[in-house]
Amino acid sequence: MLIRVINPNTTRSMTEKIGASAQRVAAPGTRIVATNPDSGPVSIESHFDEAISAVGVADEVRKGEKEGTDAYVIACFGDPGLLAARELTRAPVIGIAEAAFHLATMISTRFSIVTTLSRTGIIAEHLLQSYGFAHHCRRVRAAEIPVLDLEDDGACALDRIVEECRRAKAEDNIGAIVLGCGGMADLADEIRDAVGLPIVEGVTAAVKLAETLASLKLGTSKHGDLAFPPGKRFTGRFEHLSS
Repeated sequence: MLIRVINPNTTRSMTEKIGASAQRVAAPGTRIVATNPDSGPVSIESHFDEAISAVGVADEVRKGEKEGTDAYVIACFGDPGLLAARELTRAPVIGIAEAAFHLATMISTRFSIVTTLSRTGIIAEHLLQSYGFAHHCRRVRAAEIPVLDLEDDGACALDRIVEECRRAKAEDNIGAIVLGCGGMADLADEIRDAVGLPIVEGVTAAVKLAETLASLKLGTSKHGDLAFPPGKRFTGRFEHLSS
């Protein structure tokens, strides 16, 4: 099985970390290809960043289709470009926020999210509503660290995330915590040991769901709004998308 894990930002060190975390939990015989777009934001911390990165996600799916990819993971907690990506393939496409929410509800009746910045926490709240999980989530908390601090100052960032997770455990009356950033993919075990709660990390959750759907031959439906996009001409910088 071939799973393409797409980091929608352009920071290669984060892509490599995400890929290693994905391969660590993958089943024997599953090959992980971790990629990121050539152009776009170095981190995703706003609606604008998400809008720009969604084009890169679509390009990565188009590349994956030429390689016979069995499933895709979008490794940003905003799940940018998720539905557009699903239009482009019959393979399953899993967003890491969506995957984490599903798994958290299977091991607890209430969870909190610990993410990077307050403004991205608001985006997570929108996703909770959209996906139907708002009544399961007690609180969305922010450690108030820029995403790239997870790359540049990892130890300090980890300490702040652990501190916020401990507050969530003490104050939110929850059974589990969801980590709200793909850049936290390698931190789940350390946080779990430090906090003493189940920690759901979206990249690894999405990989296991992608494997399950692909093995059950449950691909993206091409009936209805996720049918392949109608062929048309694109202009300017998007001319390469014409079909």
